[in-house]
Amino acid sequence: MPRKKAVKTPPAMIHGYAPYNAKKGEEYMNEKQREHFKLLLLAWKQELMEEVDRTVTHMKDEAANFADPSDRATQEEEFSLELRARDRERKLIKKIDSTMELIDADDYGFCSQCGVDIGIRRLEARPTATLCVDCKTLDEIKEKQITGG
Repeated sequence: MPRKKAVKTPPAMIHGYAPYNAKKGEEYMNEKQREHFKLLLLAWKQELMEEVDRTVTHMKDEAANFADPSDRATQEEEFSLELRARDRERKLIKKIDSTMELIDADDYGFCSQCGVDIGIRRLEARPTATLCVDCKTLDEIKEKQITGG
């Protein structure tokens, strides 16, 4: 019986882009890597902006003055949840913009506390990361100690 060839599954797309495949011996945060993350961040920002536009349109279209107080309260709660989500996205857009500035200044991909490489895989998972795994872990431990959580 002939052996089947292993089928390679394509990498998961992140905001329409395949993860960066670093080549052996490739310099960290070279021009190609910075360009990859810049395009990834721009695509992510575009998605967020489109979501904002959809929310505004949805709220205009769905806004109604219900006679029933329960219906009115339900709609207000729904709108409140949407606005809270958009506020989080607004903050994320600001973080994306500041990350783009880091890329332009050639400071992207390095921990803001200790200066080591953050790493391509971590940046793929969280393109706006500014801390390496070790510093982020320490921050979380300190936060738990302070908040008691």
